[in-house]
Amino acid sequence: MDMRRLGRTDITVSSLCLGTMTFGEQNTRADGFAQMDRALEGGINFFDTAELYAVPPKAATVGRSEEIVGDWFEARNNRDQVILATKVVGRSSNKWFREDGALPKLDRQNIMEAVDGSLTRLKTDYIDLYQIHWPDRKMPSFGASPMQFKKPEPHEDEVPIEETLEVMSELVTAGKIRAIGLSNESSWGAMKYLEAHRHKGLERVHSIQNTYNLVNRTFEVNLAELAIREDVRLLAYSSLAQGYLTGKYLNGALPKGARRTLFDRQDRYEGPGAEEAYTAYVALAKEFGIDPAQMAIAFAASRPFATANIIGATNLEQLDNAIAAADLTITEELENRINELHVIHGNPCP
Repeated sequence: MDMRRLGRTDITVSSLCLGTMTFGEQNTRADGFAQMDRALEGGINFFDTAELYAVPPKAATVGRSEEIVGDWFEARNNRDQVILATKVVGRSSNKWFREDGALPKLDRQNIMEAVDGSLTRLKTDYIDLYQIHWPDRKMPSFGASPMQFKKPEPHEDEVPIEETLEVMSELVTAGKIRAIGLSNESSWGAMKYLEAHRHKGLERVHSIQNTYNLVNRTFEVNLAELAIREDVRLLAYSSLAQGYLTGKYLNGALPKGARRTLFDRQDRYEGPGAEEAYTAYVALAKEFGIDPAQMAIAFAASRPFATANIIGATNLEQLDNAIAAADLTITEELENRINELHVIHGNPCP
């Protein structure tokens, strides 16, 4: 397993990161324990969760993924073996994130309540990487196309980025978190955080967790340069396009127990041109004698602007297959063929 530096910190993480958003919904506590055991055995030292998880988000399961991770730390007594990342939600219309039923936003009161809740559920006194799950401001995210950008209308009480970073910096000083990361962020937003760091003496951000996969390479347009020049590199999520790049949903298939079958909430990956792109990438992997899922995972992890690729699974077979992708090299020939398909199919699932 390739090990990489997280931003400009002294933290070293594996190139594959175990995502835990299925814990507490598709996966039981026992399933989660088995996955974390297997990931650690397979060389993964980096786990990612969030106060929002499990997914799909709802009041009945909010925080449950963190609880399962915390129970595992307690049972295994191995907190020091894992680089732990979690997230605070951005502005939301859901009242069940906060104890008083207030609508979340990225101000001091909300962040302080969120981090303390996460620390309690995770049964730890520090978080290695604390990430802002999505911005406080209005912007295209979670499948809203950045190529159809509309003039943003700020919230009347929009929380300035500087104010959010001040609170996160307090948490670093207090020892509750070691490093700060972004998620579902734009190049403008990331640069505003870096500007606040440089001009106000606040803590630096060290990573950005955004969607990146073979059918959504929009990160490359502006954020890739920022990631490399500023050492705020990508933690790629959804590298399998929520399972579509495995080929399991081709021709309308609905496998038993799959996320699309259970939840029917994957419009993000079902837009015009998506099916044709999945078919092409799956066929290319088979032509090269490669598992389609492993090709997609290895491609995301191999990008020069990426620190890690977050993998998720609902069973150990899927997890083993994903971990094996760490041994797959994207050759120059394969990369050229992938890029040829990208020119044809573009980003059908931004």
